[in-house]
Amino acid sequence: MAKKLGIQSTRASNYQDWYPEVVAAADLAENSEVKGCMVIKPWGYALWENVQRVLDGMFKDTGHSNAYFPLFIPLSYFEKEAAHVDGFAKECAVVTHHRLEERDGKLVPAGPLAEPLVVRPTSETIIGASFAKWVQSYRDLPLLINQWANVVRWEMRTRLFLRTAEFLWQEGHTAHATAEEAVEETMKMLGVYATFAEDYMAMPVIQGEKTIGERFPGAVQTFCIEAMMQDRKALQAGTSHFLGQNFAKASGIQFLDDKNTLTHAWTTSWGVSTRLIGAMIMTHADDDGMICPPRLAPKQVVIMPVVRKPEDRERVMTYCKALKVELEKQRFAGGEDRLRVELDARDIGGGDKKWEWVRKGVPIRIEVGPRDIDGDVAMVARRDKQADKPVSMPRAELVAGIGAMLDDIQASMFARAKAFRAEHTRVIDTKEEFYAYFESPRTKNPNDPTPIHGGFAMTHFNGDPALETKIKEDLKVTVRCIPLEAGEPGTCPFTGQPSAKRVVWAKSY
Repeated sequence: MAKKLGIQSTRASNYQDWYPEVVAAADLAENSEVKGCMVIKPWGYALWENVQRVLDGMFKDTGHSNAYFPLFIPLSYFEKEAAHVDGFAKECAVVTHHRLEERDGKLVPAGPLAEPLVVRPTSETIIGASFAKWVQSYRDLPLLINQWANVVRWEMRTRLFLRTAEFLWQEGHTAHATAEEAVEETMKMLGVYATFAEDYMAMPVIQGEKTIGERFPGAVQTFCIEAMMQDRKALQAGTSHFLGQNFAKASGIQFLDDKNTLTHAWTTSWGVSTRLIGAMIMTHADDDGMICPPRLAPKQVVIMPVVRKPEDRERVMTYCKALKVELEKQRFAGGEDRLRVELDARDIGGGDKKWEWVRKGVPIRIEVGPRDIDGDVAMVARRDKQADKPVSMPRAELVAGIGAMLDDIQASMFARAKAFRAEHTRVIDTKEEFYAYFESPRTKNPNDPTPIHGGFAMTHFNGDPALETKIKEDLKVTVRCIPLEAGEPGTCPFTGQPSAKRVVWAKSY
């Protein structure tokens, strides 16, 4: 009974219910009393802290500095960039009054603001106002800034981590003297995101450019990393935008170049969010719960003393404490300063304790009882393998090999996700096969009405936005990206017109 507590659905039978059940059973987050918002619980926030820690180091290694900018943005700032305001207008939360006062026993808003304030959905305009003051000469460039913050986008349909009215993220904003430098920055940061996703999240991604219809409002070009989830839908896991001079002109970011000519800067922006936690869940979790990639797991190892007799407790605890100290001194290729080891000495049933850690996805579980101490061994289980079959390992071998074991778990999770993506990616050259790939009436379970749909379709496309809109209306399928890697020219199966390369089509979150 403990095993299934909180997870009644399976990926095969009901993926839509399985996902929130995993979130709840792993104690990652819960819905807030504020509709559309979430409470990130300690285990989920520890995952986010590890994401922050690693990415923050990567940003600083590439020359960026952290700063912080206001949560409130004057409405007039948005009006300066027409495409930007059109793109975000429906998602904006707006503050129109200040102060509360009591009237007839109720608190009501008092005086209206002179100008409405938009609660930050993204910060290009407010950061641009600061950049306009900070940049005067080409010697002030490049300006490389990142901020860790929360944003508000008034979503009507929310889903924990994937889409909420308020979420946490980082947003990088940079200004450059030339278009070439700005493009180089855009692609560099896309590469940082891809490296993080694959090396730390164990999640394979495709790097590519968005089509015109999927472009960030106000950007000249938008690039992204796209990943396949276990229901074969795509998830946009990060974006990097070349903004050209659009926002610089809107915000007045000008500088004197080396020829003493006044010109507008070239800017970029890029970001990832707590959506990455959802991506880890949907890439790796199984029907028993979460599986954390070792490099980001809040705890990489949990030691569980097995004490059935009171007189054994001190002996078992002494052994486990010493083992914890030894394990924390070890390293693995992820570059951690020390392994994150938990000693769970709570006086609760062993089965309940074990399944709690299974559902939370700790990479390695270690059980130690009196008999194990007699043989100087421990019972060890890997979360990426059969959850209920620990094996006996000599203590010395365990300590010496714990780093390699974590490396192997990280690598196996990536390999499994990559194999899954390959299995559900198809090259398609006809309209009929394309529509059948996403329309199949077959079901995985006779009692499950959810149709089997394809995963990624690699298909030529002539780039027509109207055609992309038509396919989206027909199938709820979009071009996820135009891959950066080279491709052979061909013929668009929908129009018969020339196509430069294949694009990635998929249903998405």
